[in-house]
Amino acid sequence: MTKDVQKRVKKVIAKVLEIPENQITEDANFIFDLGADSMQSMELVAAFEEEFDIEMDEEKALDVQTVSEAVEFISGYLEK
Repeated sequence: MTKDVQKRVKKVIAKVLEIPENQITEDANFIFDLGADSMQSMELVAAFEEEFDIEMDEEKALDVQTVSEAVEFISGYLEK
């Protein structure tokens, strides 16, 4: 399941940040490596919620810094 989540997370990030999927690595930091600003961070949270049909704790979601953390965070919601 994690591979599927990872693939979908990367797809969402690529779409929201308008960058090629192949530039998104697991340890990429949303702000420092992928150039997300605070507005885009909010858009990512909303896009992840829509993609995975979940409702995340926004405050905790905004603490997520890297792609792999996002995959882990979202996977936790999907297991519930």
